[in-house]
Amino acid sequence: MPPRACIVSFSEPTGVQHRVEVTAETLYEAAAIGLKLLREHGWSSPIGPATRLEVRVSHPTVTHEVTVGQLQKWSESTAVTPDERVRKDRVRTMLAV
Repeated sequence: MPPRACIVSFSEPTGVQHRVEVTAETLYEAAAIGLKLLREHGWSSPIGPATRLEVRVSHPTVTHEVTVGQLQKWSESTAVTPDERVRKDRVRTMLAV
């Protein structure tokens, strides 16, 4: 799948919303890249496993939601193909911040 522009966002319990634009080939890759960038930025409260990340693909516009815990669980699950193993390894590396 070709890389797509996405916006990854989450809302803090206080209602403050955080968003970052990323380019990724899959939902989980977009979520992991966005999570890594949002954590590195440092302007948000800690992002835990129950935090819901919204991933909005730009064209065509499609929105997905995944929790940080689901992202971690997927990255640690068994890969079916070598390509999927590469994607999971890349996501797991981004989560290890």
